[in-house]
Amino acid sequence: MIKIIVAEDDFRVANIHVGFLNKIDHVQVVGKAMNGQETLELVQSTDFDLLFLDIYLPDILGTELIDQLREIKPDLDIIMITAATEKHLLEDSLRKGIVNYIMKPASLEKFQEAINQYFNRQYLLAEQDHIDEELLNKIFSNQTNSIQSPKQNSLPKGIDKITLEKVIEHFDDKKGPWSADEMGQAIGSSRTTARRYLEYLVSTEYIKVEQEYGVIGRPERKYYAK
Repeated sequence: MIKIIVAEDDFRVANIHVGFLNKIDHVQVVGKAMNGQETLELVQSTDFDLLFLDIYLPDILGTELIDQLREIKPDLDIIMITAATEKHLLEDSLRKGIVNYIMKPASLEKFQEAINQYFNRQYLLAEQDHIDEELLNKIFSNQTNSIQSPKQNSLPKGIDKITLEKVIEHFDDKKGPWSADEMGQAIGSSRTTARRYLEYLVSTEYIKVEQEYGVIGRPERKYYAK
């Protein structure tokens, strides 16, 4: 379970963001702050993992607040979420070690993507005691979109972890379109087995599916990486 604080000065926007987060599995919003001072107090008093931080707070810039927050919680993970378009604010945020940056207006899909990336990073770091090239590539590449998470060990019946990883690797190499037949040939399985894994990935929102029509009366489902 990821425990989250949302720091946003507009209560309507804050409620929208909290609503998005409440729709994501394994996420719990444990606090909301409307300015820098409230954020500092919550960080001081609350047990949590991740802060969604707006840049334009009424009493301080979020980028300036980061230094004070890290004095309280040095290992704090922060995702900036803002309508600000100034490049220097992004650069400043990156230098101060944020884990992601979301532009407003944000969608549920963007929140889901950010949480998936955060889950994936935490999972990868927890699984290994030592750094190697493979770990670095996974953390600092587009593979952060992987669906791996602490729930990987409880995949649904009929979904094998090794086969699932093979399917994901093929989407990393080729974004799509993939048919069930093509994926079956790629991973050395039947069309039915491949489709089961593809539909599972659709259900997790890792990939998307479209119905395409070729021969008259023969629609085919095509799968694409998001």
